[in-house]
Amino acid sequence: MSQETPILQLEDVHTSYVTEKSMLGKPVKKVSAVNGVSLTLEKGDMLGIVGESGCGKSTLARTVLRLVEPESGTMIYKGTDLTTLDREQMRKMRQKMQMVFQDPYASLNPRMTVREIIESPLRVFQIGTPKERQEKIDEIMELTGLKKEFQNRYPHEFSGGQRQRIVIARALILKPEFIVFDEPVSALDVSVRSQLLNLLDDLKKELQFTSMFISHDLSVVKYICNKAAVMYLGHVVELADKKELYENPRHPYTQALLSAIPLPQTGVKRTHQVLQGEIPSPLNPPAGCPFHTRCPYATVRCCQEMPKFEQIGENHWCACHHEYTKYAGQGI
Repeated sequence: MSQETPILQLEDVHTSYVTEKSMLGKPVKKVSAVNGVSLTLEKGDMLGIVGESGCGKSTLARTVLRLVEPESGTMIYKGTDLTTLDREQMRKMRQKMQMVFQDPYASLNPRMTVREIIESPLRVFQIGTPKERQEKIDEIMELTGLKKEFQNRYPHEFSGGQRQRIVIARALILKPEFIVFDEPVSALDVSVRSQLLNLLDDLKKELQFTSMFISHDLSVVKYICNKAAVMYLGHVVELADKKELYENPRHPYTQALLSAIPLPQTGVKRTHQVLQGEIPSPLNPPAGCPFHTRCPYATVRCCQEMPKFEQIGENHWCACHHEYTKYAGQGI
């Protein structure tokens, strides 16, 4: 484990959305999207956050940057608690923290040229002279595989993969220390997806940024991340180094997710673990372990008591009442 101060530490972070208000505008009902998440990112980490749709991974990504306000908990970024910053302080902090969204077209202004889009963070933070800004634009476009002649074109003139490169260039122009990637390749074709993943891998080595990578595709996370956290119904149920998680998954939910990934080899057999039942509603979550309604190993204790998220091995944490070695699954 690195002795340096972690880039980001989340401690018991909760985030909720108001679903119903009273006639006076006061919250009556809330849905908990993130429930007591605690994570640590060391310098240079790329942490993958995986889970089914609706598990809270995108809300967690937005909460880290305070695009969605946390209800409680602490988020320490290089010694500063982000939850204590006012609006202006947080705006300045975002010079070091950027985000790449899932839909590249929706996150680009259709009335701005590529040059204006990439230059916009520099103008917002009043960085450099026009000449210096142009040099930075040329540099980042070359790094992200964009041709210089694209600068005067508009977003609608590009393919999905090219648009995402523009979004990535805009996020990197400030050379941030921390980047959140919210499913950046899920809307792209498979061939384009592989090109973008190779680009991100090269940029990570070149620029040495720390990042959180949100995805529902465990194969993508296995390729590009060095750590992975599995979320279910707003909870992180397992966290480990990539190799450990994929070769020795301990939580039944993680085992089921990994067993669903198709193998590229012919003649290799794997037992698929099909989960029974529906995902519980976040509006009315079950008591005890949130996964017990679908878990094949659930007991009375699981229905009554929330399991602790505790360390079970070197760089491996899990939240489960069962003996981990007994139910350890086969990795990929």
